Amino acid sequence: MNRTNDFSRYVRQMRYPPFGEQGQQRLSESRALIVGCGALGTVLASTLVRAGVGSVRIVDRDFVEISNLQRQVLFDEDDVAAQMPKAIAAADKLRRVNSEIEIEPIVADVEPANIESFCDGVDTILDGTDNFEIRFLINDVAVRREIPWIYGGCIGAEGQTMTILPGKTPCLRCLMQECPPPGTTPTCDTAGILAPIINVIASIEASEAIKILSGNREAVSPYLTVVELWDNRIREVDVSALREQVDCRTCKQYDFSWLAGKEGSRSAVLCGRNSVQLTHPETTVALDELEQQLQNVGQVSRNPFLLRLKVDQYEITVFTDGRAIVGGTDDVAIARTVYAKYIGS
Repeated sequence: MNRTNDFSRYVRQMRYPPFGEQGQQRLSESRALIVGCGALGTVLASTLVRAGVGSVRIVDRDFVEISNLQRQVLFDEDDVAAQMPKAIAAADKLRRVNSEIEIEPIVADVEPANIESFCDGVDTILDGTDNFEIRFLINDVAVRREIPWIYGGCIGAEGQTMTILPGKTPCLRCLMQECPPPGTTPTCDTAGILAPIINVIASIEASEAIKILSGNREAVSPYLTVVELWDNRIREVDVSALREQVDCRTCKQYDFSWLAGKEGSRSAVLCGRNSVQLTHPETTVALDELEQQLQNVGQVSRNPFLLRLKVDQYEITVFTDGRAIVGGTDDVAIARTVYAKYIGS
């Protein structure tokens, strides 16, 4: 890393009066964690690196595929051909953009056993993920460690984002008390995604992070912001009083069940079957609804006990009790990625 005190590349940014040189100095001394380096994550990483955040840690478990290029702005066809991990490919591009900052790519599946180490030393966490299990896990560690974090998600032409300042604002669990069960929320691969909504939501997330990291927390939005681009609608939901209205298990009761590994999917490699079993405790799956959601994705079959989806080289079997078997791989991280892609969180 070739860090200098020359802020000349940020001169236009520093001319914005609420930011100034002091804000740039604080930004250059800050550290951000981006969880997930897909559509949202690539825009987030690019924006923060170009803004001059001193250190950016990027964690992602996946590799680059051709369908990513429509909306994941840091990747190209060479990355697809090389089967590059997303975190590594992103870091290679970003170092050419700004060699003065520290970029730390980590290829890993984020889970209760490792997320705390990823959060060491960071000043904010940004959500670049595609599923709610990891978001609830981020929420637990952020509240426990009092680290500000920014939630964001997109599907179709709609996206939403909310900034969480632990101890001051509502957390994600104040907003939704339980993680949506598998198969109840659409995914990019079942409902589609338009690239412009990614850029809008990620830009709002990045702006909120820049406020936090530059010492301007008073400017952080108190709203859940919802943007629908196809019909050109923007909605702001005032959530400022939500924390006082609910007895939140996370930020009121300090019950960090996701971080403790008591909630979320469990995984096990099935010996000799090239398959991984994922278990979602205390979950019931409506197979008829899931069948409708997956009709245009791949070959779907169902009986009263299970649903089976065949897509690409994978076969995903979902049971009514929330258990799933992902065939076609014995890699737990890949199995979770495939499951999240087609079934959801």
